[in-house]
Amino acid sequence: MAGSSSGGSSGGRKKARIEIIPLIDVIFFLLATFVLFTLSLNRSMGLRVLLPESETGEPRDPSGTATITVTQEGTMAWDKDPVTLDEFLIRLKEFHMEHPDDARILINADTESSYSSVIYVLDEVRKTGIQKVLIETRVKPAATVNGV
Repeated sequence: MAGSSSGGSSGGRKKARIEIIPLIDVIFFLLATFVLFTLSLNRSMGLRVLLPESETGEPRDPSGTATITVTQEGTMAWDKDPVTLDEFLIRLKEFHMEHPDDARILINADTESSYSSVIYVLDEVRKTGIQKVLIETRVKPAATVNGV
């Protein structure tokens, strides 16, 4: 059968191939995006304020905490929601009832905020029975030696 047109191929159709290398690239991209997004969620839930500097600050776990922000003007916010003094007290009591044993409060106060405003927040938190109170600070840059 010298005149056969089969050409030596078996069936004439190419099999589909899945290229694994581009798939791995896409998966690593998604993983890196997820990790970066997750790391950005660990920040304080409070409003952005200029935090005081501290040399002895320690890393904290923000999960399970309520953030109370005291701004330079003396206004307060619960997480990112501006609240009045009455709303603050109500939310504080509700938060303590929801987390009776492990309630933690993070005070996020501006450097220029009134000392008495921060003490007021601290007193009201302690009056409800919450003993785990953290104060948010930023890390103080290391001191330079001989101008270097």
